Amino acid sequence: MKKVFCLLFLTALFCTALAGCGEKENTAKQPQEQASMVKVTLNEVAHSIFYAPQYVAIEEGYFADEGIELELVTGFGADKTMTAVLSGEADIGFMGAEASVYAYQEGTNDPVVNFAQLTQRAGNFLVAREEMPEFTWQDLKGKNILGGRKGGMPQMVFEYILRQNGLDPSEDMDIDQSIDFGSTAAAFSGGQGEFTVEFEPGATTLEKEGVGYVVASLGVDSGYVPYTAYSAKSSYLDENPAIVQKFTNALQKGMDYVQTHTPEEISKSIAPQFAETDLDTIITIVKRYYEQDTWKENLIFEKESFVLLQDILEDAGELEQRISYENLITTEFAQKAKAN
Repeated sequence: MKKVFCLLFLTALFCTALAGCGEKENTAKQPQEQASMVKVTLNEVAHSIFYAPQYVAIEEGYFADEGIELELVTGFGADKTMTAVLSGEADIGFMGAEASVYAYQEGTNDPVVNFAQLTQRAGNFLVAREEMPEFTWQDLKGKNILGGRKGGMPQMVFEYILRQNGLDPSEDMDIDQSIDFGSTAAAFSGGQGEFTVEFEPGATTLEKEGVGYVVASLGVDSGYVPYTAYSAKSSYLDENPAIVQKFTNALQKGMDYVQTHTPEEISKSIAPQFAETDLDTIITIVKRYYEQDTWKENLIFEKESFVLLQDILEDAGELEQRISYENLITTEFAQKAKAN
């Protein structure tokens, strides 16, 4: 009986030791797993459903799968996002590519280079105070319009469309550019302006409130435009090619998702990013962007797109001289992500 008891005691002791070893092994692995994750700070120009593929990549775990711990910061304006990149506060910036042109024109020794393009159409809409099913751009003659910041992509694309339709932005209408980014919808709701140029969810919110109606899409009327892109300092790209590649791979998975899923599925995926917006509103907005072919199938920033961007900048009087495509664009990472 004593022998049996001793045998049972030794067996229990052995199992406990094994369990203890197992616990030690698990706790040893955990820090290694955490250490393998690389933190990347991304500063985005705005937090908008317009950038759905990025949020899909976050919510579906594509960045985590690539070993990236993403810190997302909203800059509230391309000028502020660019400042964060130049100062080193952000590793990567997500904004209009015009910001990299401005920085280059100012003579930076470490140019900010675009390595992935996300959207291929403008993401804003023209909102009127009443329904206008027969709207034409000529209807803006003599009107007061709430516009965007001078030199910013939203305002430049708006002016580009006006000129394409035979209108002079400075002579044929009064464009108010004094209101901060993101505050125009509230100003319009409060009675300012006869028209306003709005991103989502501003446009849909004004419609739901019954104080505005979308009468035109700048994305449709401007055609394909390289509206937003991911960029980083040349030094960061040179020193961290593996990280940038993993980042781009995750984005491409997000792009693939929006190309192969319905607006309803996309909306459910990104809903946690927009907790203050109800799902029906998200679906309405995603459908608008989805139906106008907003998102590219890949992240490659084509040369003709950069030429068009400079045409728009030149048209707006914001380009000092033409810049070589190779100076501010690299397709290396996007090409590899597409091939994976």
